[in-house]
Amino acid sequence: MTIGELSQRSGVSQSALRFYERQGLIHAERTDGNQRRYISSTLRRVALIQAGKAAGVPLERIREALDTLPSGRQPTKRDWERLSRSWARELDERIETLQAIRGRLTTCIGCGCLSLKTCGLLNPGDEAGAAGAGAQYFRIGSPHGRDLA
Repeated sequence: MTIGELSQRSGVSQSALRFYERQGLIHAERTDGNQRRYISSTLRRVALIQAGKAAGVPLERIREALDTLPSGRQPTKRDWERLSRSWARELDERIETLQAIRGRLTTCIGCGCLSLKTCGLLNPGDEAGAAGAGAQYFRIGSPHGRDLA
């Protein structure tokens, strides 16, 4: 199929398809006139890319996963289950991290002080106290590497 047909059927823009090709996520054969032609299994690969992106999986990880699939055939349900299991573990870790951050933010917002002396989010154990008075982490050029300005 042409890039236009693949774009229409997948709902992915032609520029995105060209990007995916440059990144090694999909592959096109070239005609004598140098036009791209995709085999039908590319449509399923694009669907896997879109599903991975929607789940927040980085393109590099998606490419690594797609590289494990046999070329020239449709990915099967079993292929998808295998790929999604590895992504699910990463997503669970990210969800756990985000929930911990949300809990800390709620604590800060709930108390209303946003104190850098007691704040466990920006200044655990009051490590900025050694640098002197004031909001050390909010200064431009902070030696603590936490410039927030």
